[in-house]
Amino acid sequence: MTSSLDAFQRLRDFRSLLLKLHRALLNSERLVYEQFHGRISSNNEFFRLVIEHDWFSWLRPISQFIVEIDEALSPKEPATLAQAEALLAKADEMLQPDLEGTTLEKQYYRAIQRDPDIALMHAEVKKLLHQD
Repeated sequence: MTSSLDAFQRLRDFRSLLLKLHRALLNSERLVYEQFHGRISSNNEFFRLVIEHDWFSWLRPISQFIVEIDEALSPKEPATLAQAEALLAKADEMLQPDLEGTTLEKQYYRAIQRDPDIALMHAEVKKLLHQD
């Protein structure tokens, strides 16, 4: 069984990796979007597209999950050990690249295939999530 400190430290470490992965996924997806739709004129326009455009909708569950982790790590209402462990399990389930799976799984698979940096980050995430 994982100690409370281990689960919370793994969750903090995972959050840090997930932020880097999320940023890389956004940047990778932006490049593909621009190939089809032309250059995005500003960061504000990109932010609006990420929030509103269907093209980026597959990334929203990851964004929401980051908020969920932030709330769990908040000193105001810290998560229980069981909640921290559940978030780590959810992370492992969510970040499954699968060409035959959900939209998130399909798009994540494609991002891993087209960007070696994302593939390396995915490997780091899985290694962290499967530590004993």
